[in-house]
Amino acid sequence: MQRRATAKTLAPDALKGIGLMLAALALFSCLDTTAKYMASVAKLPVTQVVWLRFVSQFVLILMVMGVVSIPRLLSTQRFWHQVSRSCLMLGSTFLNFLALRTLRLDQTQTVYFLAPFVVALLAGPFLGEWIRWRRMIAILVGFSGILVAVRPGFTAFEPALIFAFGSMLCYAVFMLLTRYLATYDAPEVTLFYSLLAGTFVMGPLAMVDWVWPTDALTWGLLISMGFWGGLGHFIFILAYRHAPASVLAPFIYLGLITHVAGGYLAFGHVPDQWTLAGAAIVIASGIYMVHRERVVHMERRRVREAEAEAKARASP
Repeated sequence: MQRRATAKTLAPDALKGIGLMLAALALFSCLDTTAKYMASVAKLPVTQVVWLRFVSQFVLILMVMGVVSIPRLLSTQRFWHQVSRSCLMLGSTFLNFLALRTLRLDQTQTVYFLAPFVVALLAGPFLGEWIRWRRMIAILVGFSGILVAVRPGFTAFEPALIFAFGSMLCYAVFMLLTRYLATYDAPEVTLFYSLLAGTFVMGPLAMVDWVWPTDALTWGLLISMGFWGGLGHFIFILAYRHAPASVLAPFIYLGLITHVAGGYLAFGHVPDQWTLAGAAIVIASGIYMVHRERVVHMERRRVREAEAEAKARASP
């Protein structure tokens, strides 16, 4: 009875977390859709689009939290890790926006689905979290799904895919550093640092390439990118406060639906059958990875509980 009661009390929080996750995915899709419009339709320089994406979110955070909060937001126990993570955020965003100039939203999102697999591979040497053979097979199957979507040798190679893969790799290491820094710094500190490289490094480059928008719509869309990104990341963090990662992880793949919707509504793009088939393989592999992580976690918990019980019995 006690376990059932606990499950019932957790269910509303889990549902709230899932709802927040879906809202964050929709906001991220709005960000990518807006960036693609700026780069491919409005023909603005990518440096300018990237800088305005970061600086608008930077100003938004200062408006919400106040300028007096800057010393607290800059207080970190791992300065160089935060700086490295901020540079990776810039690299991932810049390469993603370059890819979006020519690729469809569903194509870049499918490539991004590889990030959790790369994180699983790198977690061993970086964090000491080595994977077992079942998850290694799931990773290989996930990579095969990308081959189905890209079809190398059967269709003309799109150079922008290099940017998409580079963006995904930056994001994967970015995720590893996020996991590492979670034990040292508060979320708002990590969120603030993630904007610094994009705001201050891209500023001079954006000024060199600057093209003045000629209409209010373009200005509004440029400024909105900070809103989509800032609110999306904030809601994303809130989602993990209401539900565990094992519950939320499978829902991340619904980002393909939101990106397809954004691509169709804004540009009339419809994903081809190969992209959908490859995405389905990657998603299935990712969900299996989540399942295996949950199984491993439960096994470790049972071992810890058994060891604790044995110690309790052995003690006088």
